[in-house]
Amino acid sequence: MANALGYRGQHHYELAAVVEFIHTATLLHDDVVDESELRRGRQTANAAFGNAASVLVGDFLYSRAFQMMVQADSMRVMQILADATNVISEGEVLQLLNMHDPDVTEERYLQVIRYKTAKLFEAAAQIGAVLSGADAATEAAAAEYGRRIGTAFQIVDDLLDYTATADQMGKNAGDDLREGKPTLPLIYLLSHGTETQRALARQAIEQGGTEHFDAIFAAIQASGALEYTRKAAEHEASAAAEAIIALPPSQFRQTLIELCAFSLQRQS
Repeated sequence: MANALGYRGQHHYELAAVVEFIHTATLLHDDVVDESELRRGRQTANAAFGNAASVLVGDFLYSRAFQMMVQADSMRVMQILADATNVISEGEVLQLLNMHDPDVTEERYLQVIRYKTAKLFEAAAQIGAVLSGADAATEAAAAEYGRRIGTAFQIVDDLLDYTATADQMGKNAGDDLREGKPTLPLIYLLSHGTETQRALARQAIEQGGTEHFDAIFAAIQASGALEYTRKAAEHEASAAAEAIIALPPSQFRQTLIELCAFSLQRQS
């Protein structure tokens, strides 16, 4: 984003590392909370080294990220990243409150995504605009791009839990169902499925586990939930591309637009 807006300095490299440190810290903590055993096809840190080590390393990465971001010498950048880190934590808490709750609405589901996942995308794009000295409208457009593409990314991730294999995803298929996590395919099924399908979905969310995965997957397919979820992701990706259409034409803008398509096409 910084390059797309004409930035030619060096601080974007440092801040990219900061964002990645924050991201990795969230993954370490997230895997502990979710009791995940696989990520990207490899054993998670908590599975390999235990919860204590994972939490402490995550804490270190958070603190190191804040130490590094000072080098940009921008209070605005620090404000954006500090706010993002706080919102991500709020998103984790909101997701915990939603677990095993079959009454979660699509609105609440999207709120968790925008807090827990999309907020870091938003911050990354926004600080690129800040580095370039962009005006307020352009900074807002960059933030909108990040928020929308981050939302699309997570919706697709939730879709893949029902459509991709463990080898493709690099994690166990059906993890969301096992955790009793109400994601969009299940939320749609609860609103549009038959009475029997809705009862099955409600039971799956309340109890967790994957013993009914095949039946749930068949119900999700039959209800049109997969198509609805994909269209929701496509809407967000399209809005992301639209947000930066006014940026000056360049290879950097083109890459940002292509990322919108990638967020929909990925299989892992």
